[in-house]
Parts: sequence; structure tokens; C-alpha cells
Amino acid sequence: MAYQNIETEFKDGLGTITLNRPPVNVLNIAMMEEINDQLKAWQGKKDLKVVLFDAKGKCFSAGVDVGEHMDGLAPKMIEVFHGMFRLMDALEIPTVASVFSSCLGGGCELAVFCDLVIASQGAKFGQPEIQVGVFPPIAAQIMPRIMGRKAAMDLILSGRIISAEEAMAMGLVNKVVAEDELESATADFVKPYLKLSAEVLRKTKKAIMAGLRDDLEPSLQIIEDIYLNELMKTADAQEGLKAFLEKRKPEWKNE
Repeated sequence: MAYQNIETEFKDGLGTITLNRPPVNVLNIAMMEEINDQLKAWQGKKDLKVVLFDAKGKCFSAGVDVGEHMDGLAPKMIEVFHGMFRLMDALEIPTVASVFSSCLGGGCELAVFCDLVIASQGAKFGQPEIQVGVFPPIAAQIMPRIMGRKAAMDLILSGRIISAEEAMAMGLVNKVVAEDELESATADFVKPYLKLSAEVLRKTKKAIMAGLRDDLEPSLQIIEDIYLNELMKTADAQEGLKAFLEKRKPEWKNE
């Protein structure tokens, strides 16, 4: 199926979703619905071994469309955005992100939620949401489990941007390669998994997740409730989002 904001391919066990919404792959509802549509189409596909997220344009993704947090769209945006992660989780097969340049906000959440991440040396990772008066729900759920509580607190509470090398040191990235080698290195990176049994990969990933004793759904439901029914009702969340769209500094009321 042809999409407007993504490109997809399935070949030899590898399902690829390429972000292609110029110039910086901002994830709007329409784009995320396309991603979800493809992930739904791959549910139960027995010969699917790996799902790869990569991107065209200037960067992997600058994040979720801030404007779609406003005017009552937040519940729909969260539903569609979190739908991606629920569908990725339901696939039960390895997911990989191939990242270059900016990988921020919702784009960063998409990348680090993947089981494996390969990045170019110039890639930058970060969750700057707090600087516009909100927080990243998926990062709040998964980052402490990937990198530990203190490192996750640092990134999410500060909103600072880190290099690919620092992200690798923190456990968010598996491998960092030269800028001009990312495409070929990604192909080499996923190749070993494509030689294996899809069903064995599923069962093995399921066992690893069971070993963590950490299901996505219960904690994500609580985080969603905090985001939609507490955070989005604060004056400062609305002010931060408006200030971003109006290209000015927010004036916090601390309420």
C-alpha cells in the first residue's frame, strides 16, 4: 500500500518502515496512523523476523507535532502515538531503529523503544518535552528500565540533548558508526537476525520480556492518565505548548 508520510518494504524477513515526511519527519497523527496501519498489517505475519525503522530527509525525527497537543487533540494524539508502541510490543519480534541527526521527543521515544538501535556519529538524542511544559510518556515508562532511574531522571527532567556516544554509554544505543556508513552498517547489523527462525525469535524475545517481569500495558495506562487528566489540565502545560508554537519563552505560573 502506498502511504503519504512513510515508505514500507518487506523482503527476506525484514519489514522496513521509512519515515518520509520532509523536512524533519515530525510525527503528526496522519503519519502515525500510517505507521500503525502497517504494523497492524504485519501482526501474525509468520515470516516477519525484524522490523526496522529508518528515515529519509534531514534527520530521523524531530518529534511529535506540538500543535496536535492543542485544541482538544491531545487524547487522539496520545491514542495514536501510543498505538505504535502497543503494536510494536504485540509483534513480539525484534525491532531496530537506524538513527541519524536529530532524534528528539517522540522520535527519540520511537527509536529507544526499539529493541536495538544503531546510530551515526552525528546523531543527537533527547526528550526536550519538559521545556515546553509536558513530559514524554513512553520515555517515562521505558527509559528507567533501559538505563536506570538516575540517568533517566537526568534526561527526562532536564530535557538536555546528548550525543550518540553518550547515548551508547547510557545503554540507549547499541552501536555508533560513521555518518557515511549508516546504511550499509544497518544492513550488516540486522543480517544475523534474518538468518534465524522467526518463531524462535518471537519466543526468545517473549522470554526476555518475561524475565524482566515488566508488562507495558499496566504502567502505560497510569502514565496516560497522569498525562491527559493531570498534566494537560495545568496552566503551565498549555502555556508551554502555546509559547513553543508562538516562538517565545514560556511564562510559567507554576500551576
